[in-house]
Amino acid sequence: MKPMTKSLALIASASGIVFGVLTPLTASATSGVSAPLKWTECEGTGLDPRQECATVEVPMDYADPQGPTIDVAISRIPSEKPSARRGALMLIAGGPGGSSLNDPSGKGQKLPQEVRDAYDLIGFAPRGLAPSTSVDCGLAYGDLATSKLRPWPAPDGSVTENMATAQRTSDACARNGGELIRHLSTANEARDIDRIRAALGERKLSAWGVSYGTYVGAVYSELFPQRTDRIVLDSNDNPDPARVSRAWLAGHEQGVEDTFPEFARWASAPDNPNRVAGTAAEVRPLFLRLAARLDREPIPWPGANPEELNGNVLRQTMLDSLYAPSRFPTLAKLMLAAQKGTVPPAPPAPPEAVLQNVAAVGAGTLCNDVAWPRDAAGYAEDVARSRAEFPLTAGMPRNAMLCAAWPYPPKEPPVRITDRGPSNVLLIQNERDVATPLSGALRMREALGRRATMVTVNSTGHDAYLANGNACGDRTVSRFLATGERPSRDTHCA
Repeated sequence: MKPMTKSLALIASASGIVFGVLTPLTASATSGVSAPLKWTECEGTGLDPRQECATVEVPMDYADPQGPTIDVAISRIPSEKPSARRGALMLIAGGPGGSSLNDPSGKGQKLPQEVRDAYDLIGFAPRGLAPSTSVDCGLAYGDLATSKLRPWPAPDGSVTENMATAQRTSDACARNGGELIRHLSTANEARDIDRIRAALGERKLSAWGVSYGTYVGAVYSELFPQRTDRIVLDSNDNPDPARVSRAWLAGHEQGVEDTFPEFARWASAPDNPNRVAGTAAEVRPLFLRLAARLDREPIPWPGANPEELNGNVLRQTMLDSLYAPSRFPTLAKLMLAAQKGTVPPAPPAPPEAVLQNVAAVGAGTLCNDVAWPRDAAGYAEDVARSRAEFPLTAGMPRNAMLCAAWPYPPKEPPVRITDRGPSNVLLIQNERDVATPLSGALRMREALGRRATMVTVNSTGHDAYLANGNACGDRTVSRFLATGERPSRDTHCA
């Protein structure tokens, strides 16, 4: 078994989509005992020498548990103090299309000592994502551009090209994705996690899910409530069972509105070497004018995908750059260059095979979780309303992804997150998060009800715990993981 390549790790860490009650299958179908794990040295560079790897065999189709199987790659770093060991902490990455396989060596080492003493740190590459049994849609290279995978409308708001792209890319996935792409879903990822739990010999599992991983963690807690120990959901998706991924995409409207003012303040600071305007109030209209100009007059950008800086590429760069204050300079530098009619060096891209794999996993999961509307006129109306109310995102969050032409109906209804189960969930959420805005996180909090408490952090960026949050939020989550102590009510970290 080979671990995730460095390139796949980089794109996985950056991913974050956007991308009725489900009756669980029988216990025998979902948590059968796997063969003993064979732990081996992990391949790859930059890994903690203590990290070891294995594979877990799971059904491709949980409705046919005796049918074909696939492999899910897992990793672990054992508890650093066996006498203090409580169990296993599953690290659940964002996406869909993200992997936590190398996270025990990476973000797991940011955990405080008492947490690393209490748990084996467990990572995994979700079904479909290499080095687990993988999928590939064989998309045209141009369709792998982020500004294509995110459905930015035409400059005039038309969605005609988006609908054509949805049909073309969905056809490619149907043609090249094989049987496995039909069985990628959040519910199946949760079932795979329970197979991993069983293979590890754990009665219960703790988890730290981030971004899309919060939805995976919530679904796991819904399907297997009595197998959960301490659950941390960090940067939370809206669990709306009627829309699922459509709600996540739509959330970017508010996420950008919440976060862009922080960029504007930073980008107008007098001591900023990448200053783009004299005052914060000038930054927004400057960005909108620049995007409109690039819609009309794109600048050639050799080596980029697409090979031009157009308005939608600028908008996508804006969205990507608002994920963390540390990324703000990327947008500022691009704006400064574009104002002069130039471009910076083309950003490095992961190998095409990695992009193909991540795109296929994202597509299969998003489109299999919930049926998307197929009516172009409906998308056009939604885009027009969005463009009028949220000009920074230009209608993209209400537009048609490839799911609008997905050839396969969902195999089961989306999981409805409820308050049924043990009260063992802690949500942590930044107030200003472009990808998973506070408004959506509050929907997750409402759905979990008595099962959860929520820590809202006065901070900017995606990923709150041990990343873009603050010391107060970090202490609260660390204390919960280490001791089980959780705030008795929802709290705010100023």
